[in-house]
Amino acid sequence: MMPAYLQSAVRHAKSEPPIVIALVVLILGLLLEHSAVEHGGLLLWGLLLVILVAIIGVAFRISHHAEVLALRLGEPYGTLILTIAAVSVEVVILVVLLQGAPNPTLARDTVYAAVMLDINGILGIAALIGGLRHGETPYNVDSASAFIAMLLVAIGIGMFIPDFVPEERWQIYSAFSVGIMALMYLAFLRLQTVEHRQFFEYGAQAEEEAHDQAHSPNALHIGVMIGAIVLVGLLSEVLSVLLDAGLAGSSLPKSIPAVLVALISASPELLTALKAAYHNRMQTTVNIALGASLATVLLTLPVIETIALITGERIVMALTPVQAGMLLLTLLAAMNNLHDGETNAIEGISHLALFATFVALVFVQ
Repeated sequence: MMPAYLQSAVRHAKSEPPIVIALVVLILGLLLEHSAVEHGGLLLWGLLLVILVAIIGVAFRISHHAEVLALRLGEPYGTLILTIAAVSVEVVILVVLLQGAPNPTLARDTVYAAVMLDINGILGIAALIGGLRHGETPYNVDSASAFIAMLLVAIGIGMFIPDFVPEERWQIYSAFSVGIMALMYLAFLRLQTVEHRQFFEYGAQAEEEAHDQAHSPNALHIGVMIGAIVLVGLLSEVLSVLLDAGLAGSSLPKSIPAVLVALISASPELLTALKAAYHNRMQTTVNIALGASLATVLLTLPVIETIALITGERIVMALTPVQAGMLLLTLLAAMNNLHDGETNAIEGISHLALFATFVALVFVQ
């Protein structure tokens, strides 16, 4: 007869098929990694795609366990857990990819791609779906105003100003930006969950419960989350090798790794936001789209800047003229569209046009 602890392990494994599959994919990737790099072609890109799908599957499970803990622990811990879980996936993949072929703009391009995906992609599709299904979908305009105000300042400090910082003084400014962004995030988290919590709510809309039929203890959810994040890191090691081999000497866009990182971290948020818009809960969509963008800037940038300070190697965070123009257009569109407390399909189309432009620019630059 199987021991009790093994029975428990098997039971929990059955409830986590994406993680089990990802473990199998990891073993497969480690076994085939050298052959894929050597032969290239279909084997390399096919294995890369399988690993990418496995990472996205694990990211969904991390999001699920974070939602369970968030609902159980309430605010402000819930928002903190959800944010840290989402950003951890992005940071872990970024750190791993930075160890591969030299790519000093990877962090900047990833944050830029994440904002494009969150605001123009997620918010654009959600506004279109909500508008076509419900006409005008309401939300609390105070939340959009607060998010955009913080985004303007955070992107300005972290991605506009660095272009004007002298090379010999970058460490001083990096240390300053790490500190000021940490303070901004902590202050915003406090205001979002305590003093101005009503800004981020609309009517009596309730959050959907994250299903946990087994009523597992919090420690188990935390353990699975940590293990899953480690698994993402291990899968990213193989992904990094395959990406470097695939992009070397090819004519493919060099920003593909950044777009993939942003896509992985945004995937769980995308489904949640679209489902909320479909059910006329645009407040949830606004919180996800703008909140994810703000968290990416205020948490990812300081982590990357801290790594740069420790290693002594400057990481390029200053935006290119095209990126700066696209971010400016995106924030202006968001300010115009999110000023009256209702979204519609026309506003969704405007953001989707910007998202399509972002995708086009990836392939022409």
